[in-house]
Amino acid sequence: MRFGCHVSIRNGYIGAAKHAYSLGARAYQYFPKNPRSLSVKDFNRGDAASCKAFCKENDLISVAHTPYPTSLTPSLDKKEITIQSLKNDLEIADACGSLGVVVHFGSPIPGEEPLASYQMMIHMLNAVLQDWDGDCKILLENNAGRPGSMGITLEELVQVRNLSEHPEKIGFCLDTCHAFASGLWNGDNWVDLEEKGMELGYFEHLLAVHLNNSRYASGEGKDRHANIFHNGHITEEQFSKLVQSEVMKDVAFVLETPSEYGVTHEEEIKELYEKWES
Repeated sequence: MRFGCHVSIRNGYIGAAKHAYSLGARAYQYFPKNPRSLSVKDFNRGDAASCKAFCKENDLISVAHTPYPTSLTPSLDKKEITIQSLKNDLEIADACGSLGVVVHFGSPIPGEEPLASYQMMIHMLNAVLQDWDGDCKILLENNAGRPGSMGITLEELVQVRNLSEHPEKIGFCLDTCHAFASGLWNGDNWVDLEEKGMELGYFEHLLAVHLNNSRYASGEGKDRHANIFHNGHITEEQFSKLVQSEVMKDVAFVLETPSEYGVTHEEEIKELYEKWES
């Protein structure tokens, strides 16, 4: 099993990797640059190379996460800057040896038919990936909206990947809180969801899981994370079915859980290994 958490790059990419390792993590996530900006970062390649070497030496894997303003359905004035920012994210993550860069599934374009939003997503992915020859992939993450919202079904995720010009450069990241909030996973339907995902080919391209509990009940559409074993609506038994599923055996589980309730990531990672490492 590979459990870990999101860590800061305030001490550089190698600093982030070392911090994750010190917490007992075997996987981690990081923002490759300022999480509030779409700027292109002229990053320290030596730092990134050191990070890659450290992770390889210590059997530590990572994924990056795009900055908050990133959208695969941007307004027209943000299209080009978003494309360049995503290319930059891929370049940084690849230099750090990361598996992929997590990108949230798109949202509806105001005033447009639903199909236009999916077409924009595919256009953006094609533009970002057309000249990309690195090993790092774009990892599409499921959304957290109410049932019927855009980006909450496995069918949508798989279809966007299939319709892109470069599906081999695209994988998936499953957020458990988002899945629970949207009703995709209600805690009791894992067997059905697993069967559907295998039928669609979703799980063979799943590289990471954002392992988060939910502060609200399933189907309410509220993206509010809770700690895995504390203050959440997803039970330990329900998590067990997901975490111990055969389709999850090679996936990186990364915590994005809150710290304000007195549970540190180091403590939570330890709890995860004590509970589920066989």
